[in-house]
Amino acid sequence: MVEQRSTAEHRPDPGSDSPPRVMSIMWQTNLALLPGIVVLVYFFGALYLQNLVIAVLASLGMEALAVTMRNKRWQEPTLDGSVVLTGVLIALAAPPGIAAFPLLCAVASAVLLAKHAFGGIGRNLFNPAMVGYAIALVSFPSAFAIWPVPTDGMTAATALDSLKTVDGLTMAEMRQPINGFGQIGGYGAEQAGIAFALGGAYLLWKHLAAWRVTCSFVLGLIACAVLGYDNGSSTTGGSPLLHLFSGGTLLAAFFVLTDPVTHPSRALAQWWFGGLAALLTYAIRTLGAYPDGIAFAVLLANGCAPLLNAWAASRDARRAAAAQ
Repeated sequence: MVEQRSTAEHRPDPGSDSPPRVMSIMWQTNLALLPGIVVLVYFFGALYLQNLVIAVLASLGMEALAVTMRNKRWQEPTLDGSVVLTGVLIALAAPPGIAAFPLLCAVASAVLLAKHAFGGIGRNLFNPAMVGYAIALVSFPSAFAIWPVPTDGMTAATALDSLKTVDGLTMAEMRQPINGFGQIGGYGAEQAGIAFALGGAYLLWKHLAAWRVTCSFVLGLIACAVLGYDNGSSTTGGSPLLHLFSGGTLLAAFFVLTDPVTHPSRALAQWWFGGLAALLTYAIRTLGAYPDGIAFAVLLANGCAPLLNAWAASRDARRAAAAQ
């Protein structure tokens, strides 16, 4: 029998702003982010806590305002965990301790533009957190380029920033002499990435996230990196480990791309969706102006999700007709 829909799909019901099933999924997703948050706070101290407080409180306030302006009760949709998740993802994607105004602009763009302008939860085409982050990143590039400098001299942001400015050096010359764990993706990057992957593995185990999307994105990014890696010259596209542990790769793989509203619902389309996001991420990282292009890759892939769903549905219908 042809598989019609993903077993990991739990799309919000368009007829309700926050059904109980959605509330359970959203709060479990927020809890699954805790290991990564703890690791980031360990490395960067209260700066990430500052991000979280500002972004989450702003998200709750803007959600309540938007729902009230739509003449609906604000309590249930505001407290269902979805807008908290949006604020948390924006806070984690931004540099620790970023100024409040760019962070507030990111939250406003996410909640008011990407979510409620489309009709609220379950109706948005693009991932709200990535819309907010991308708009703020383009609008305030200098604010998003400032990262605290750690005491050990390693890059505090991401090794992808250094990859953009290799400038004739080999990877071996650019990086630390001891190229082991903890020195691949930037300050705290590997530890945070593994922590997010552990939280994401819980979501996959509970069937709360689409495992096909995660697998195709990770495998696709590794494949692109293998094909583009030339063992460390000045023109290298970066090693597979560098791409896997740098920037927001694992956070996006488990918590952003798996947003059930903005990825395809059909199984085959999910494989293509994750692979497309991986290809776009690698292309933006190596050819574009931004060191970490995951947000833009996610948004472009979100835009293709309806087309991928339609293609997969047509294919499944043809196969079902042929089997009769």
